[in-house]
Amino acid sequence: MKSLRFYYFLFLITSCILPTWAQSTGSIAGRVTTTDGDPASSVSVGLQGQPLGAITDNDGRYRINSVPAGTYTLLVSFVGLKPAQQSLTVAAGQRATVDFRLAESTAELQEVIVQGARLNKFNRPSSEYVGKMPLKNLENPQVYATVGKELLTEQLVYTVDDATRNVPGLQKMWEATGRGGDGGAFYASRGFILASQLRNGVAGNVTSDIDAINLEKLEVIKGPSGTLFGSALTSYGGLLNRVTKKPLDAFGGELSVAGGSYGFHRVSADVNLVDASRPATQPKALAFRLNTAYTYEDSFQNLDYPGFGKSLAVAPSLQFRPNDRLTVNVDAEIYKGTNVGKQIIFFYYPSAALGFDRADESPLNYRQSYQGAGLTQDTRSTNLFGQVQYRISPSFTSTTYLTSSHSFSNGFGPYFYLLPGSNGAVSDTLVRADQSTGNSRRTLFEAQQLFNGDFRLGNLRNRVVFGLDFLRIDADVNFLGGGFDQIALNASSDAIRAFNGPAVAARYAASAPGNYVVNAKSNTYSAFVSDVLNLTEQLSVMAALRLDRFDNKGGLVYAPTAAYAQTTLSPKFGLVYQPVQDRVALFANYQNSFTNLGNYFDGDGPAKIARPERANQLEGGVKLDAAGGRLSATVSYYDIRVENRLRSLNNIGPVAFQVQDATQQSRGVEVSVLASPVRGVNVVGGFAYNDSKFENTDESVNGRRPNTASSPVLANAWLSYRQPEGALKGLGAGFGGNYASDNRIQNTNTNVFTLPAYTVLNASIFYDQPKYRLAAKVDNLTDKQYWIGYTTMNAQKLRSIIGSVAYKF
Repeated sequence: MKSLRFYYFLFLITSCILPTWAQSTGSIAGRVTTTDGDPASSVSVGLQGQPLGAITDNDGRYRINSVPAGTYTLLVSFVGLKPAQQSLTVAAGQRATVDFRLAESTAELQEVIVQGARLNKFNRPSSEYVGKMPLKNLENPQVYATVGKELLTEQLVYTVDDATRNVPGLQKMWEATGRGGDGGAFYASRGFILASQLRNGVAGNVTSDIDAINLEKLEVIKGPSGTLFGSALTSYGGLLNRVTKKPLDAFGGELSVAGGSYGFHRVSADVNLVDASRPATQPKALAFRLNTAYTYEDSFQNLDYPGFGKSLAVAPSLQFRPNDRLTVNVDAEIYKGTNVGKQIIFFYYPSAALGFDRADESPLNYRQSYQGAGLTQDTRSTNLFGQVQYRISPSFTSTTYLTSSHSFSNGFGPYFYLLPGSNGAVSDTLVRADQSTGNSRRTLFEAQQLFNGDFRLGNLRNRVVFGLDFLRIDADVNFLGGGFDQIALNASSDAIRAFNGPAVAARYAASAPGNYVVNAKSNTYSAFVSDVLNLTEQLSVMAALRLDRFDNKGGLVYAPTAAYAQTTLSPKFGLVYQPVQDRVALFANYQNSFTNLGNYFDGDGPAKIARPERANQLEGGVKLDAAGGRLSATVSYYDIRVENRLRSLNNIGPVAFQVQDATQQSRGVEVSVLASPVRGVNVVGGFAYNDSKFENTDESVNGRRPNTASSPVLANAWLSYRQPEGALKGLGAGFGGNYASDNRIQNTNTNVFTLPAYTVLNASIFYDQPKYRLAAKVDNLTDKQYWIGYTTMNAQKLRSIIGSVAYKF
């Protein structure tokens, strides 16, 4: 804490001294919109006769810095659009604000963008969610990756799971099971596990495969992010934020059908309706958008009896704008599905006794489904979301969020593990078991109030957010089940099919299964503030602080747990220096997050309340937005240290004794590149190396990499070409894939089990026209056998081919 006080004191002193620096330049900023009020992105704004300019971001905003004092003509231009211009005067140390309204509607502008073959089309140069305020990537000292709908469309991505393969340093570890409470997919980032629990920056948990029909973009924010997002829905490795589609100001939409391997078929629709009572030159007062999709697919493990999954996603959204200061958004996400659980192999016995220590040496048949019919589960996830945004003045905005997130599941959950072979032989016996959920539910409710400001104190620009947050989590989960039988790996089809829904139900009817319950409630009350202060046009600092009051109401978490309350402070600092304005940014950050651990026994008296576990990150690197927007890149090095971890002592009797002095270290390098080297060619690439290890902890794992830390080396790449003009205009293709190094999912001094390295290649081809789109993709082009795991092994889908036809209106 003394070092934090020193840095904060240094920040205050610097803030007071630097305003005295003389300035002989000013800046120009503003917003470009269409006639229907929507932001116009990727539009060029420049000074006539001067080598100064900018490109508008996704919100239509631009900023030109370091403009010598004087009178200029400001030009706005875009390929296929009629240029617009305004005269203005720039004063030293002042910002001139100039807004433009183009003579085109949103639909017309989108058409021009398609025809103009926008450079670096996969790049999203700004975000309003990552910093809880509108910030360009170059202005933000935090590292994040964005996967937009343009890339999702080209790759024929239908789930958030598939979208994540475009994120450097992110690896899927566990497929979604659909069970209420914790049934979503799990990923690893920077050596720590995380899940997709945020939607538009607030709670939005989904406990099944998440359909991408309502996904505008996926933001993956790296590192401990407790200061702005709290600890309950985030990880030390970062967080996933799903940004959903919003209503548009023009009528239109898309209908699509797709089909392919393993019985895959899908029907989807995206329809946007508007109130046409206002003139075309004004924003629409009322707009409605509906995104919906039905999907069915069999398991690739289709010998004897295949598993399957079918789902329905419905996402309506309504936007009401009575005037230019007030916007109300109300929307919902409803996911309903029936599925058979993925065939996940656990390690209940030391894997060293199995006779093999790598998944590719396993005697399991990669294509075999070791279960019969009827082991299905019904699952539902519902997110309700409300947002009221009011522009108090040109410099201040109020945003109120109300969101509730509900998950439910009921049904079977088959799982498996191997028994050691006899007399040291390779395992040849599979144990089959069930862990059902009985009408299990988990509910989250969040209310968040933000006040955003963008103003100047003297010559210093401040971008501030002040937030109040309330989060309630209510879990009511009932797990039940037990072992069913043991079979030989070469068992007959009849023996394999004997593990089925009616047989398991009959077993439970004859003898009540064992069960355990998670029934717990907690409230979290938080206040946070963050300020991005421009000390000069090129140098900015960020300082943020969160006060968090966690109130655990107690209950059952497998066993009775006592209520407790805890208050935590979480600071954050950042620094950005742009040696080349709007082109090159050097950045550094200190980020913090925490976990409330609850009660523990150390053998000295009654239970104690553990201090919050803390993760502290130091990171530095460089960001680029160069070559006229053709190249966007980030290179960073991070060092995360987790303190106050609990470690187990030797047990005395039935109580597990612990002490709170363990630590964990995670450091690494990440590289992200989005480029358009020539017209029509786009490249997405990433590389990540992570070195994680336990420190001062149980001897069995001390100094070793955690078995949940994923592969140390990850890489992703995607290369695409789209014909920009001529008779074949709109024809394109893409090719790329993912690499992961060996992943030790069991890693102790006596027990190591490895999921081998893999390279998985994918490809797509498409013909995109204003009124229709034809597309096809091949996933796992080389039919690679590979596994993922979160202390488990789970075989992944073999080669699949899918074709799609879409009609646009």
